Amino acid sequence: MVLLLPSTCRSTTYLSLLKQNLITQFADSNTKIISPKNCQSVEMYFNSEKRLAEKTPEVGETVSGLLVKKMLTYQIMAPDDLHVFSQLSTENISQRITIAYTGAFESEGPAFRVHERLTVKYESEKHISLHWRSDPISGMVSDSVVALVLNISREIPKVVVESEEATKTEEENNKKAEKVIHALLVSLFGDVKFGENGKLVISVDGNVAHLDNKQSGNVESENEGLKERVRVAFQRSKML
Repeated sequence: MVLLLPSTCRSTTYLSLLKQNLITQFADSNTKIISPKNCQSVEMYFNSEKRLAEKTPEVGETVSGLLVKKMLTYQIMAPDDLHVFSQLSTENISQRITIAYTGAFESEGPAFRVHERLTVKYESEKHISLHWRSDPISGMVSDSVVALVLNISREIPKVVVESEEATKTEEENNKKAEKVIHALLVSLFGDVKFGENGKLVISVDGNVAHLDNKQSGNVESENEGLKERVRVAFQRSKML
């Protein structure tokens, strides 16, 4: 903050005392006290360069940022610039969920990481907990893990580690993978149904997408935004 003390008809001694008192009062803050003479110009320089303005986007290029509304104007800015060009600030939100789980927990310790974004902790013989920082990708990973754990708890109430029971046919594995993908898509999009030839039909706000989750994983939709969201969700589910 900058305080300007314009000169008046009073003596300079008075202004000097006032300036000294203000310096003492705002000693703990980043405040500068300036007392220019009459008709003396004062130049102040502000660094207003925004990160998104460093490179001019091409026509059709996607620009990602935060849309900030102030009065009747809108600005799009990078998250790191939010506290500089507005009175807002960003914070990290940590999320935690506890899930009932009685299966085997094979890990070197009481916890392990999933894609360096989510931590799975063994709480007790009946529960596990998931911990992650809130962001779109971590949220998608957590939804996938929750869907997988709930599916395991429903299909396999008790897991016995034996070689004969651990051996499963490829057809059984594919069916379980399809159930996990279906559960994930339901958690993300809501209205997900099975269509012809085993394809999944996803409906969002009147827009429809068809996902071939058995073979190629191709997505068909007239809405490019929904098509991209379904494609990314399917790829994330295959990584689990």
